[in-house]
Amino acid sequence: MRLAIAGDLHGDWTCYDEQLLDHLKPDALLFVGDLSDGDLRLVKAITRLQLPCAVILGNHDRGRDRSGERLRQQLSMLGDLDCSWKLRNWSAPAVAIVGARPCSSGGGFHLSQAVQSVFGPVSEQQSVDRIVQAAGQAPDDWPIVLLAHSGPTGLGSDASSICGRDWKHPHVDWGDRDLAIAVETMRRQRAPDLVVFGHMHHKLRGGRGERMTFHRDRFGTAYVNAACVPRTGSDDAGQTLIHFTWVEFEGLHLSLVSHRWFHRNGALAYEQTLLRNPMDRGH
Repeated sequence: MRLAIAGDLHGDWTCYDEQLLDHLKPDALLFVGDLSDGDLRLVKAITRLQLPCAVILGNHDRGRDRSGERLRQQLSMLGDLDCSWKLRNWSAPAVAIVGARPCSSGGGFHLSQAVQSVFGPVSEQQSVDRIVQAAGQAPDDWPIVLLAHSGPTGLGSDASSICGRDWKHPHVDWGDRDLAIAVETMRRQRAPDLVVFGHMHHKLRGGRGERMTFHRDRFGTAYVNAACVPRTGSDDAGQTLIHFTWVEFEGLHLSLVSHRWFHRNGALAYEQTLLRNPMDRGH
């Protein structure tokens, strides 16, 4: 099973992405949020895609509208594609996508006024409970993927850490505390196989290099930051390249995680392999 993951778009989504997906034919497409600053046209384009999709919205998606109306409009348009605090309801592919807290801006736990207007006041523990309860609905024979905008706390406090704050001193762990507690709580029954998120861009502020984008904890859960921004570029010949994070499962077994840059025709131009662990079939 193959999953394509679109990192923080920030409005960077065109017909060429749709054409590329027609070539690549992933089994599902995940969006980690920050689609735009509330552009409903982009949301509508996502709803027209002819493949299974799952979406979590990011802090930028609420735009400048503090009332929550623009956020409410996007959630209404997305319908079942939205994974806010719930299990994505589909019969295929055989993977359980569980959404975390929507519109997170990292830094522990905080609900914006717009989010509270739409979802009401939600405490940190209530957020944890919602994530864990949604994960509890996952079929036993499907891998569990947590889909979040910001990653969890506990993965490092350097600027280059997978969720590290890089834009001001002191550099600190800028992950979501409720997501970290949810992952820890889930381990009592069944640990998630993969946690997918964005928010903290790969390129560090001030040209200080790039952050770590992959981690695997001692319990076997993998974490990948998909926020390659900008997600389009060009090769030495000036040909357009488009980025997707790419994940493959063999049944319950996570076998591949990589960042991939593709030409518009689907040809793979470059791959940064983060995990390659094919299933041992005893041969």
